[in-house]
Amino acid sequence: MELYLAFKIIWWLLLGVLLIGLAVMVGMDMGVGTLLRVVGRTDVERRVLLNSIGPHWEGNQVWFVLGGGAIFAAFPLIYATAFSGLYIVMLVLLWTMIVRPLGFEYRSKLPSARWRNLWDWALVVSGLVPMVIYGAGIGNMLRGVPFHFSWNLTSYYTGSFLSLLNPFAVLCGLLSLALSIYMGGVTLAARTDDVLHQRATQAAKWAVMVALVLFTIGGAWISGMDGYRLVSGPAAGAAQTPLHQVASVGAGAWWDNYRAVPVLWLVPAVGYVGMLLGLFAIRAGRTTVAWWSGALAWIGVIGTAGVSLFPFLMPSSTDPSQSLTIWNSVSSLRTLIWMTGFAAVFVPIIVAYTSWSFYVMRGKVSTQHVEADTHAY
Repeated sequence: MELYLAFKIIWWLLLGVLLIGLAVMVGMDMGVGTLLRVVGRTDVERRVLLNSIGPHWEGNQVWFVLGGGAIFAAFPLIYATAFSGLYIVMLVLLWTMIVRPLGFEYRSKLPSARWRNLWDWALVVSGLVPMVIYGAGIGNMLRGVPFHFSWNLTSYYTGSFLSLLNPFAVLCGLLSLALSIYMGGVTLAARTDDVLHQRATQAAKWAVMVALVLFTIGGAWISGMDGYRLVSGPAAGAAQTPLHQVASVGAGAWWDNYRAVPVLWLVPAVGYVGMLLGLFAIRAGRTTVAWWSGALAWIGVIGTAGVSLFPFLMPSSTDPSQSLTIWNSVSSLRTLIWMTGFAAVFVPIIVAYTSWSFYVMRGKVSTQHVEADTHAY
């Protein structure tokens, strides 16, 4: 039982690492897409922006595959419940992700201004929408999702698509978008010169200030929001289902973990430190420090949500006692052991390859470079 409990905690932490990696790496590319028509005012300027992330955007999508694969293998009940109940959301996310590579590949195939503007807007939408959905998804976990189970663990979603766009979820979606724009702006500031550098820097400054405000509002909002408490159930290390526990809903419950373990306040503090340090760094022109500060901000923001929810992963607003937690939605011990072995091999390879590719393909992208390269986006 103790070994099973340990692997459950390990995979909760690894899920957090994958979500943070997705937010940082994919969010950076999405931020560039969102800023495409804000920072880039002419066709050649927008080509510079696209080519600044051209060598990396496809490789960064591996974090989507890792995140989905990890949930499927390590938390199958979460995967089945979320992907079936939130089907429309998943389709919207899928459609925008399909449009994104088409925009990169087809945009510059024709010289027509109308053709290129169409794909520019497609790239803007495919950068903005996924990050809003990402943040709103985390926000809805804190609000609770309307689902329940039958006696044979068939899940039933009882909400609507519009119910997922509640005010708190929208706030979380805007926070996610603001951090994405910040990361995109910092990336562009590091890869461009002159007027593009200046515009990207200004966009990053405003984005991180908005993120600071939204993160603060969200924390105050959560303090008065109804949260979930696990009242009773099987031992954490035992094999179990959501039908074997009792949970309740109460005001301020999302603060329980912080009251029990005060050192956890360091997690949201990391988010604030990352945002403030990023603001000072981008103002000082230290784009490398600003980028890593943005990653630190993401760690704090996603970590805050994870610590607040623990041990819940997907609370049920329909029947709180059927909420999905780390304890009852995880795979078998044997599966987790195999998954840990695969993660120990492939995650370091991915990190090493990504680091190497960024190092090799570092440097500025100029209009002269884009115009002279017939293979550029």
